[in-house]
Amino acid sequence: LAAARQLGLNHATVGRQLTALEQELCTKLIERRTTGSDLTPAGRELMQAAEAAESAFLRAGTAVSNQSELISGTVRVGVPDGLGNYFLASELAHFASNYPDLVIQLVPLPRTFSLSQREADIAITLDRPKQGRLVISKLTDYTLSVYASKSYIERFGAVKTEADLTDRLFVTHIEDLIYSRALDYAARLGKLMKRRFECGSVVAQMEAVRNGYGIGILHDYATEGIPDLVRLLPEIRFTRNYWMLQHPDTKDTRSVAAIVDHITRVVRGARDRFIMS
Repeated sequence: LAAARQLGLNHATVGRQLTALEQELCTKLIERRTTGSDLTPAGRELMQAAEAAESAFLRAGTAVSNQSELISGTVRVGVPDGLGNYFLASELAHFASNYPDLVIQLVPLPRTFSLSQREADIAITLDRPKQGRLVISKLTDYTLSVYASKSYIERFGAVKTEADLTDRLFVTHIEDLIYSRALDYAARLGKLMKRRFECGSVVAQMEAVRNGYGIGILHDYATEGIPDLVRLLPEIRFTRNYWMLQHPDTKDTRSVAAIVDHITRVVRGARDRFIMS
């Protein structure tokens, strides 16, 4: 089913094509079980050969495209939803507006992206990968702080100490849907704040806090320019990192390299926004 979704095909169609391939090769490629499917040794060998062929094709495409001075084609950038929605959306749209032959696909979602499976050409993650054939660079540190809206403070009173958080509504992540250990910062306040509104989207958390329904831990760079938000308990601050990943087969493609350079420049140029002093 996952393969069918990724290919945009009906799973029955994919099944028929796999069966036809097995018949043509006179060997079994997949062990089908009620709980799913696994590659056979022959299937793994064929997959490795196909991945090698794909890599060679991508390298050849990179070499050909770099003979042109144009920045063109389609580049997909997978990023955490906070960074994508509150910073990169405007920056990458501005960059794309200067290149009529370039299409940038920004995918701001609370998940990780697999470059080896071509889910994205460039990925920004919260954790530095410990394995995999990737080109990795640290993009920036960033900070998060505790926030509430002015209307919330007016209705429920000031928060001057951590003890004042007791019985307040905590706007936070859904614990069992957290996709990165870097999102574990909620544990500290969660011991005090038992009442919760949990949401898997950074944007939705921001909206809940901004509209005066609770207190949340928000990205400092995302709150800039929102006068309704008040930073609480400045002694509580969390520092995390963004890492930029590229696949070695496409990193030298002119369009990918240009976008990586642009992201690096604008993020590091906005250091004061990302790291609250």
